[in-house]
Amino acid sequence: MTERLQILPLGGLGEVGKNMTAIEYGRDILVVDAGLMFPESDMFGVDYIIPDYGYLRDKKERVRAVVVTHGHEDHIGALPHFIQEFPVPVYATRLTCGLIEIKLRRGHVLDKTELYTYRSGDTVQVGPFTVEPFHVCHSIPDTVGLGITTPAGLIVHSGDFKFDHTPVDGWPTDFAKLAEFAGRGVLALMADSTNATEPGTTPSERRVTDVLDGVMRQAPGRIIIATFASLISRIQQAIDVAALHGRKFAIAGRTMAAYVKQARNLGYVQIPEDMQVPLGDIARIPPHQLLILATGVQGEPTAVMTRLATGSHPSLRIQQGDTVVLSSHTIPGNEEMIHRVINRLIQKGADVIYHPVAPVHVSGHASQEEQKMLLNIVRPRNFIPIHGELRHLTQHAKLAVELGIPREHIAVVENGHILSFDGDRIKVGERVPGGYVFVDGNWVGDAVGPEIVRDRETMAKSGICVITLRYDVQRGKMVGEPRIVLRGFASTQSIREVVEEAKELVEGVLRGIQPQTTTKKMEHAVRRSLSDFFYRQTKNRPQIIMMTLEE
Repeated sequence: MTERLQILPLGGLGEVGKNMTAIEYGRDILVVDAGLMFPESDMFGVDYIIPDYGYLRDKKERVRAVVVTHGHEDHIGALPHFIQEFPVPVYATRLTCGLIEIKLRRGHVLDKTELYTYRSGDTVQVGPFTVEPFHVCHSIPDTVGLGITTPAGLIVHSGDFKFDHTPVDGWPTDFAKLAEFAGRGVLALMADSTNATEPGTTPSERRVTDVLDGVMRQAPGRIIIATFASLISRIQQAIDVAALHGRKFAIAGRTMAAYVKQARNLGYVQIPEDMQVPLGDIARIPPHQLLILATGVQGEPTAVMTRLATGSHPSLRIQQGDTVVLSSHTIPGNEEMIHRVINRLIQKGADVIYHPVAPVHVSGHASQEEQKMLLNIVRPRNFIPIHGELRHLTQHAKLAVELGIPREHIAVVENGHILSFDGDRIKVGERVPGGYVFVDGNWVGDAVGPEIVRDRETMAKSGICVITLRYDVQRGKMVGEPRIVLRGFASTQSIREVVEEAKELVEGVLRGIQPQTTTKKMEHAVRRSLSDFFYRQTKNRPQIIMMTLEE
């Protein structure tokens, strides 16, 4: 009996971030990437989100390895959690392995796996899967796409890519390998859809160098460039331009400092002698001779840029004459946080430069003409748009139809849909859970579920009311008086007056309780009456927490 090939997207389809795909043939499973996603503004207290890979838990012994396309957080950020449960080998390019090593060490799981380095052009055998990484241009060095040969056919996974003919590292996408795959016959192409709504082609990374050069010529004082810690190419560009203008640089951000150190040790970042200074020594550098590289470009609450904007950074303050450059794209959902940071930086006297005010960022993802070129080179029998919101995936599918791929051979799906093949034709099967898994400090998953996040949202919007009372179940009576505490509650009356009225209301509810009424029913009656009372007062319903001591 012939085994069946299945592709299961666990993250990155229907959203931007937490990219992860399981490819299954018979009793063998290969995982591609394991990334995280930043929380939206209403996900209070959530640090980040990882894929729901519960589907794999009862198949743990069948997972053979994880292969990683590149070192950005949305592709490696969930690895510490995944390796904790699935201690399988991890394959990645040299720089990507270096960044993964830092993450696994911090997650205390480095000893649970083996890291194997592959290079573009290598061939790696993992069970029945023959993996051939090929170089693609992106905004971090050592990025690859993957050719994955299975007994059922060849799958090409683009990873994050663009066709930059003048990349800053001088290493263009491997078109020859893509053509070779096409010559063999490609069963399915899985291709990056992030910029599927953008016409034309994505500009070269070299464009950013010219813009940064102009910024450094004109800036009268310090320059603070904020970008992702893993955006190694952009960091190198900033260092190169700063060197031309006689500026030294420091790094603000623990993760960025660790990544730059690792990339430098591996030869992917070149820093002139004596150019880097410790953050604690920047006071001795004249402002017009200093560049600071920082994290927090997405407005993350605890990151450097947000702390600078709020004046809460332990050692840095915004000064008059500072120029701040936010060199990244805005991840959908983060607009509000980023705009708040920009406004506060301006209030503190900084000149803030950001896209689209100036082209200080160039996307690392292919636009429509490059996506068409990839489809035309590979000529797959089936097409699966990946890495993007549903609008991106749908638009990418339309491009494929324009190029002659039949609609019935294109699968536009969101996370959790199982894809299989009937001969040469792709089929969309059942959907397994593929939602959000929240990470909050040391808590992961069920410990920080949607209900907790909703409670936090309610408390943030409407406040909290805590009631403590003693209750005699047999008599259906309250013993003594209730104690009520209100926090974050807005009212035209004083809080003391509101508390006194609430106490009277609780006492009235308890007077109407029958003997032997259960604590649960009594609490329900109190909550309902108080909720209505607070709504009449303010048109808001605070979170009500009851702590009842039974007599």
